Amino acid sequence: MSRPDLSFLINREDAPSLPPLPPELDMAPLDALPSFDFPDDLPGDDPLAALIAELRNYQNELEIQNKVLDYSQAVAESASERFEALFSSVPLPLLVLDEHDMVIQANAMAHNAFQAEGHDRLLVSFMPFVCPTDTERVAHAFLSARQQGSSEAHEVVFTLGSGEQIQGDLHIACIQIPQREGPAIAQFMCAVVDQGPLLAERHQLQERNDQLYASERRLESVINSSLDAIICVDKEQRITVFNPTAAALFLCPAADALGSKLERFLPGAVHALDFAPLTTQAMLGEMTARTAMGKTLPVEVGMSFERLSDGEVTTVFARDLTSRKRAEAQRSELELQLRESHKMQALGTMAGGIAHDFNNIVGAILGNVELAKADCGHNPQALESLLEIEKAGRRARDLVRQILTFSRNEPPKRYAVQAHEVMRDTERLLRVTLPPAIELQVSAPHELPCMLADPTQVEQALFNLTTNAVHALGETRGLIRMEATLSMSEQRICDRLGLALGDYIVISVQDNGPGIPPATLQRIFEPFFTTKPVGQGTGLGLAVVHGVMRTHGGAVDVHSQMGMGSSFTLYFPTTVDPDILADRPPSPPASSAISAVPPASATPQVDAPKHVMYVDDDQALVSLVQRLLRRRGYHVTGFLDPREATEALRKNPFFYDLVVTDYNMPGYCGVDLVRDSKSIRPDLPVALASGYITAEIEAQAIAAGAMALIYKPNDVDELCETVDRLIHPKL
Repeated sequence: MSRPDLSFLINREDAPSLPPLPPELDMAPLDALPSFDFPDDLPGDDPLAALIAELRNYQNELEIQNKVLDYSQAVAESASERFEALFSSVPLPLLVLDEHDMVIQANAMAHNAFQAEGHDRLLVSFMPFVCPTDTERVAHAFLSARQQGSSEAHEVVFTLGSGEQIQGDLHIACIQIPQREGPAIAQFMCAVVDQGPLLAERHQLQERNDQLYASERRLESVINSSLDAIICVDKEQRITVFNPTAAALFLCPAADALGSKLERFLPGAVHALDFAPLTTQAMLGEMTARTAMGKTLPVEVGMSFERLSDGEVTTVFARDLTSRKRAEAQRSELELQLRESHKMQALGTMAGGIAHDFNNIVGAILGNVELAKADCGHNPQALESLLEIEKAGRRARDLVRQILTFSRNEPPKRYAVQAHEVMRDTERLLRVTLPPAIELQVSAPHELPCMLADPTQVEQALFNLTTNAVHALGETRGLIRMEATLSMSEQRICDRLGLALGDYIVISVQDNGPGIPPATLQRIFEPFFTTKPVGQGTGLGLAVVHGVMRTHGGAVDVHSQMGMGSSFTLYFPTTVDPDILADRPPSPPASSAISAVPPASATPQVDAPKHVMYVDDDQALVSLVQRLLRRRGYHVTGFLDPREATEALRKNPFFYDLVVTDYNMPGYCGVDLVRDSKSIRPDLPVALASGYITAEIEAQAIAAGAMALIYKPNDVDELCETVDRLIHPKL
């Protein structure tokens, strides 16, 4: 508002002269002018009146302005107070800096943070509290704030007055302070936001995310490496997860299976999805699955139901039961074989016991036949009858030997044998009796490795198999093929036949006969089981084959189909051991005596008759030996009880010149009697007799001091020759 113009009062001619203004009022400010009381009755056209009115208006305006100024000053003071209160109460360190890093103002939080505890030193500058690694970045932030008005520096490390370090964000605002003279002055409002808790929480969240990611990877790895098929389906029964095991089980790539319906692979499991609202898991058990190719297979299925925010998820676990079914079938087959083996072992034990007693009976028959032949003189009719009895007795002896071969469990003495040599000898025997309508083919390469076997028993087994084939063909025209090959054992065949893994010489005997019925096939290896008419078979042929293969560490396998013939396969272990290869079967001995015993003198001794002690639990054999040896000029004393024989020898050890004892007697072993005899009189010759002599029995007898082994039943001449050799050794 401009001041009123008062010049007209000075320049007006008719105006009365007024006293000059006092010096204190000259050019004084209007708000300092005193108030005057002017009369109200001045004329309206009087200039003085107009001046007075104008001065009154000016005075009123000045009063209003003073009130506005007073209000503005009060408001400014209130705002300043509010700013100060806000500045001091903000829970952040706040500082006001000038452009030279001098602290102009700082709130209590800043003092507490950046001042050491117990020190009253004022905050002077801000940058010394910034970590040296962040100094350049903070300086650049101040420069940006001056240019742009504000700036930020994140994750700055500050060293507090206590020495502790914090990591926070620095927010900078630039304030321009105008000056009456010169350019404005820049000041910076700085706020430090401690990000430690936030960073710690962020670190925890990052760790949780990493753990969650690792858990997801582990879950994915578990699913992908699981041996069970794992399939996840959504609420629409569409497949969302299809692990590699499922792809291999159902023969379908995962890319092709995803999105398919569950019933495509597990049609029987779809109905179980209705249980989802009732339970969290369900075991469905065994059911039939279907592959992508339409093939069915047995599986075991379980389900897990999970309710998520976006719907239900069902996880299906399917385990392939094919291997288990196959293993159960193999186990059933092995259990059947085990039962058959136990049955065969029981039958063999029974047959061995019967054969032992029958052996003594046959020995008595053959020995008495020899005596009767010598006593019949020139009676041809009686001699003919005795010869028939002898022939039947020898057949009975061979039958007993077959029974013993079947029943024995001890391994035979095996040598390195060429398969073609054994098969050639068997062929030579067969050609003599082979019907002309039957053709025999033998295939045995010479380059095959040697097999570990007793050649005599192998010939026996092959002869029995080919004889059965001849009987199966009968009078019809047929073919029998005997072939030897080298087989690399397979795990499946070894498990089925109970063989160890290795190489085997396989000898097969095949015929094109009528075949074997399934019911008969289960019993063919049982002793005394035969399908031949009475008088044409003993039922021991295949039982002997079974016993031979068992003692050789091999196996016999049979395949037959009605109308297509039968095939028997023998598995013999091979050998590449040079020591075994150098060991060949010995030549047949001239007698049953042990080689250490010297041969008998060609000329009988003429001195006093020798005394022989014969010990056996069979009265018939004791009587027979007494009669045989007495005819040869020996005194013979027989004992049925080995204990009585031992006592008699102990009472008069030099009364006897030879002791012959049976091996198997009730409650006593002949080896013990041999040992006792040698302890009583070391120079006394002792012989051991048995119907079945194994390598173990032979070793025990030699170790006990026996000088000869006598096989029962034997020829009379063989028995007498052995007795002569032991009593009259060649000098």
